[in-house]
Amino acid sequence: MSGIALVTGAGQGIGRAVAVGFAAEGYRVAALDRDAKGVERLAAEHDGITGYVADVTDPKRIEEVVEFVERRGPIEVLANVAGILRTGEVTGFSDQDWLDTFAVNAGGVFNASRAVARRMTGRGRGAIITVSSNAAGVPRAGMAAYAASKAAATMFTKSLGLELAPYGVRCNVVAPGSTDTPMQRQLWTEDGPSAVIAGSPAAFRTGIPLGRIAEPEDIADAVLFLASSRARHITMHDLYVDGGATLRA
Repeated sequence: MSGIALVTGAGQGIGRAVAVGFAAEGYRVAALDRDAKGVERLAAEHDGITGYVADVTDPKRIEEVVEFVERRGPIEVLANVAGILRTGEVTGFSDQDWLDTFAVNAGGVFNASRAVARRMTGRGRGAIITVSSNAAGVPRAGMAAYAASKAAATMFTKSLGLELAPYGVRCNVVAPGSTDTPMQRQLWTEDGPSAVIAGSPAAFRTGIPLGRIAEPEDIADAVLFLASSRARHITMHDLYVDGGATLRA
């Protein structure tokens, strides 16, 4: 039996797939989400998963949950998956949408990572994986806030990895491309995923060379690898899982 894996944003999409993946590997999973129904359903459907209602933007609540979980055993892995997407051109983007985007996508990573890292350093082991986005490295029209917040989360995680390396704690990033989740589907037109796969020269966006939209499990597999002993000598790495969409620019 493995230790405890704490997964934020576990109520749906990639976070759910990550939580299920860790449970299948024998971890006891602490699944966090502000969507109570989502984590309750997840816990009811899968053995080894306990749901916790928590908003990653609330540092006090995150600290409470981490402290409670640690009473059951040490958190061996933290997967920062919680995220939101607000789209729109910068000239028309609202103050609140900007603040909300950074509060979840960057602030949430900080809150959860800080709380867990404080415990991991004393034990001399652990792994923190942040699910970012390939948009953190390639500009996207209409997605400036999202891209900037994911770039912040990426560099935060790498910097944290440098700080925690002397304590034996590894910190890595998984950067998905287009993945079949509710967040992705809100961007689809009537053509569905085919337009995303084909790309759009008018929007300066390449297609997906592998010719498919990722499934959440594709991203979860990358997270599971970076959390495992097979990745014991990997830290501060940014693993793109996007079917080649960014041409690794």
